[in-house]
Amino acid sequence: MKFNPDADLDTSGVEDTRGSGGGRGGGLPGGMIPVGGGIGGIILLVVILLLTGGLPGGGGSADQPVTQNTAPGNLSSCKKGTDLQANSNCRFVFYQNSIESFWAAELPRRGKKYTRAPMRVFDGSVNTGCGPATSAVGPFYCPPDMRVYLDLGFFQTLQSDLGARGGEFAEAYVVAHEYGHHIQNLYGILDRIKTRNGPTSDSVRSELQADCLAGIWTNHATTVPNKSGQPLITELSEDDIARGLDAAASVGDDRIQQKTQGQVTPESFSHGTAAQRMKWFQKGMDTGDMTACDTWSANPL
Repeated sequence: MKFNPDADLDTSGVEDTRGSGGGRGGGLPGGMIPVGGGIGGIILLVVILLLTGGLPGGGGSADQPVTQNTAPGNLSSCKKGTDLQANSNCRFVFYQNSIESFWAAELPRRGKKYTRAPMRVFDGSVNTGCGPATSAVGPFYCPPDMRVYLDLGFFQTLQSDLGARGGEFAEAYVVAHEYGHHIQNLYGILDRIKTRNGPTSDSVRSELQADCLAGIWTNHATTVPNKSGQPLITELSEDDIARGLDAAASVGDDRIQQKTQGQVTPESFSHGTAAQRMKWFQKGMDTGDMTACDTWSANPL
């Protein structure tokens, strides 16, 4: 994955709160169930490793105060592509800028207004419009405050505990998946989630659609410009794509259950199998077209 060193980066949509102690601890409040699946009765490792799609419902203020990280290496200092040399985490600003720039152009082209969704980077715990959450939840999208929440430590967990190959594009896939939930929110699709467990549940269909939407961005990633008209990402290799697909497979329900429970129980699926996650991510990449992502009427998934 190659980034444009001459690109101008926009940090207005990135909130780096690491080290600010922004959470109250204690995990999710009672009754708060992630869009990607319930956490009751599932061992903690599953909670850590699932890519959760959001925490619908009340429990927090939609306007959370932000204490920005001002320490050296914070993301707000990532202004140019060359800043990657001093701060490798600036790559997350590249991901966010590229994904939002794509959807901000794509939705109006389809007659739909795009509303921005900041990406809040935290460590340990965080307050959200959906209530307090900890890093154990993994990356998630919160519909009430329209934010993507990300603890950068998740990506080490993805490799060490689930055996994903990792790499920059595996990270980009995760961020793009969460922004896929934001697109669903703007279209009112998240309101359709009524059944949360089972191989054909609404939750599984929602997660697979978010994978497909991540694939759509991937299809266009190397042509997405910044405000100066320059591409943000200049190259995606075959190895990059393979790592993205590998990450998608690693967070399949069957893979996680086999590792953590020693058996697969489809009736408790909430995100889809490894094969399904790769299939829908690949479908988005192949077509680059939102109309290809109708997981709600797909049979079989």
